[in-house]
Amino acid sequence: MSDDNRIANVIFDHRTVLRRRDEVEHDRAIAIQDLMEENYFAPVDAPAGPYNLHLSIVENRLVFKVCDEWDTQCTVFKMSLSSFRSVIKDYFTVCDSYYEALKTANQQRVEAIDMGRRGLHNEGSELLRARMQPYAEIDLDTARRIFTLICSLHYEMRSRD
Repeated sequence: MSDDNRIANVIFDHRTVLRRRDEVEHDRAIAIQDLMEENYFAPVDAPAGPYNLHLSIVENRLVFKVCDEWDTQCTVFKMSLSSFRSVIKDYFTVCDSYYEALKTANQQRVEAIDMGRRGLHNEGSELLRARMQPYAEIDLDTARRIFTLICSLHYEMRSRD
C-alpha cells in the first residue's frame, strides 16, 4: 500500500459532544485503530498524502476536511446526512438491541441480531463509498471504518436532542 493514498490521522470536531455511551466509544476506538493499520484514501485533485482527516457535522452536513501531514488544508467536501439518515437510524436500533441481547439473550439470538447489524453496516458503507465517489476513492474496509466514525458523530448529535 502506498503512503500517498492513506489517512494518517483522524481528528474530530468535538464542539458538539455532550455525552457518549461506552459502546460508542469502544466502536470508535476500534474503527480508528483498524483505520490507522490499513486504509486506502485517494482524494480527487489533492496533492499526495498521507492525509489528516478532520471529521465534523455542521448544519446536518458531514464535513470532510482533508489536510496534508503538516495539517495544511488540501480539500474540503461536504455531504448531506439526509441520505444516511434511514440506515443510521436502523443501525442504531439494531445496535441497541444487540447491546441489550449481549446482557440477557442466548447465543443464537445474539448472532442473529449481529448478522442484521453487520448487514446494515455494510449497506451504510456501500452508500458512503458511492457518495464519496466524486470526492475521493476509498476501498470497502476504509468505508466501513469511516461509516463507524460517522455513526459515532451522528450518535453525539442524537444525544443532544
